[in-house]
Amino acid sequence: MKTWAGEGIEGETDNRLLVLAPEDNVAVLREAIPAGETLIVSGLEITVTAYLGAGHKLARCDIATGDKILKYGAPIGSTTRAIATGDHVHLHNIKSDYTQSHSLDAARKHHEPNKGGSDAF
Repeated sequence: MKTWAGEGIEGETDNRLLVLAPEDNVAVLREAIPAGETLIVSGLEITVTAYLGAGHKLARCDIATGDKILKYGAPIGSTTRAIATGDHVHLHNIKSDYTQSHSLDAARKHHEPNKGGSDAF
């Protein structure tokens, strides 16, 4: 089920996840979750496929490509591809609508050592 401001997402959610506002389509992990762990997200049983650190986000519902990600009841960015309920929501599938998103890989690529031998940043 898609959600927008004023609508809630139905279903029980694991207490290791924090929903900051009822209309949010993501929940925040209160603690790290190891790969293979099972969580309940919006009434669905989800098996986490990779380790997720505290503070990361999971989708509370299916979110289509280009839809807004809602956190704190406000849009924080848009999806770059479809996201299924329980999927990890991060730089690999969202982009900021406000500022450029940065990742360590992008920074490393931008600052590759030059051919002059200096590899200082």
